[in-house]
Parts: sequence; structure tokens; C-alpha cells
Amino acid sequence: MVAKEREELIDRIDGETEAADKLEDTVDELREDVSARQREALRESGGGDKAELVGMLAGAVEVHGPGVKLVVDDAEEASTGGDGDPRETSGFSDTGRVRDRDMQRVVNGLWASGAEAVSVNGQRLTALSAIRAAGDAILVDNKPLVPPYTVLAVGDGKKLSTRFQDSSDGLYLNALQENFGIRTAISVEEDLRLPAAPSVIVRTAQPRTEKGTS
Repeated sequence: MVAKEREELIDRIDGETEAADKLEDTVDELREDVSARQREALRESGGGDKAELVGMLAGAVEVHGPGVKLVVDDAEEASTGGDGDPRETSGFSDTGRVRDRDMQRVVNGLWASGAEAVSVNGQRLTALSAIRAAGDAILVDNKPLVPPYTVLAVGDGKKLSTRFQDSSDGLYLNALQENFGIRTAISVEEDLRLPAAPSVIVRTAQPRTEKGTS
């Protein structure tokens, strides 16, 4: 009896897993359709170079060009804290693990240093992107990433690299490396290719009018 119930439970789990996989595939197809429609709308808007620039900055189109490749990885012997909660009381990687706050600082530092487009492990970032944690995992736009974290930033490669490394965020990353073993490597690249964001929500602002005003 127990064996039969176990077999039925396994069948149910397999069925639900298959259904979930199909839904995920459908979501990916819909996101790609939305992205394609957004890119088409930008092309048909008649904005020319301006529309292309807007699409690039919004993450709605693929981009390529020179820039910086930054790889950030956990320390070789990364571990969790005493209660299994990494870095509960510290702003640094005292466990040797890269945390969401670290990636937030890295990305913000690259933007501030002149990056024109940024991606993390192939996930294109936009003004609506969120980098957060779920347990030990780092999520970018709700998609879990695994180390090493490869950050690509399009811009003036040499200037971007120098400005980032001299910035407070670059110095923060260097402190993680020197004090807690976080592994980092930065290089200037001649041609980086960043994909379009999976889905970009288009919002249009309308002027607010009050009674008695035009």
C-alpha cells in the first residue's frame, strides 16, 4: 500500500514538473514575442537614431561595442556563518560568498563610471532591473544566477576600467578580494555583445490637466 502511494506521489510530482516546464517555456516565448514587438515598434516610430538610442538605453535591443568584462566569484573555500546565514552582521563577504549587495555595488559602480549597457551572466539590465537575494542565490530580475558572475559593460573600455577601479565601488570590490578571498578579474575588451532584455515594459506618460486649464 505504501509503495503504491509512493508511486502515485512520484507520478503526480513528475506530472506537475512537466506542466511547470511547459509553462516556463510559454513564458519565455511570450517574453520573446513582447521584446520583438517592442523592437519593431521602435523601428516603426520614425525616430531614427533617437529611437535606436532609446532602445539601447532601455535594453530593448541588442548592443555590441568595446567595454569591460568583470568576473566576480566566491572565495575558493566559501562557507556560511554560524547559523547558516551568510554575512548576517557584516557588510563584507566574511563568509567568502558574493552577495546581492556586492553585485548591486558592482553594477551601480559601472553605471556611474560611464557604462552604456550592462549584463550579468547574460541577463541584460534595465532601469527596472532588480538584483536581490533568495536564500544563498542571487537573483537578477527573478532569475537565479550561479557563480562565477560575469558582468559585461559596454563603454569606453580603458576609461571605464580606470574609473571603476578608482571609484568607491571598485575599492569596495578590491577590499573583498584582499580581506575575504573574493576572486575578481577585470579586462578591457574590444567587442562585447549584450542581448536585449527578455521583456521591457513600455510606459507612456500623459500630461495631467486640471479643470479650467488647458
